Amino acid sequence: MTSILSQHEREEIDYWLARYPEDQRQSALLGALRAVMHHDKYISGEKVAAVAEYLDIPKIAVYEVASFYSMFELDKKSAARHSISVCTNVSCMLRGSDDVIAYIENKIGVKEGETTSDGKFYFKREEECLAACVGAPMMQVDHVYYENLDNEKIDKILDGLE
Repeated sequence: MTSILSQHEREEIDYWLARYPEDQRQSALLGALRAVMHHDKYISGEKVAAVAEYLDIPKIAVYEVASFYSMFELDKKSAARHSISVCTNVSCMLRGSDDVIAYIENKIGVKEGETTSDGKFYFKREEECLAACVGAPMMQVDHVYYENLDNEKIDKILDGLE
């Protein structure tokens, strides 16, 4: 099963494994999941099983972590070139996150949870908190934070992506 991991993925996982004691292999799990999601933009069931085998931990342990953290995608429909998340927690909500969501949906032509037909954008479902309250409203594109959003900033960010 580990044969489906690329050489690059194995090297990246080995980098993380080297940072922890041999009996603490599960500590490398976040780095391993990040490595396998990098190329395909999501983590398939086969990759979950391959990571579990490579780390010698239960498959359910890998799945629990991958499904808990919003930075990991487990669905192929989210495999777009760019992933957009908008914080909707109270600070962002009070500063206009609903308007940001509506603007982005209109701009890219899909609702939250959908991918554009050209595969350029995946607009993630609501994010409860992205921990940037001071810069509300904010969004994250490909894990990069953008704060104090208005329509002009959104246009500049999204139009600047290939």
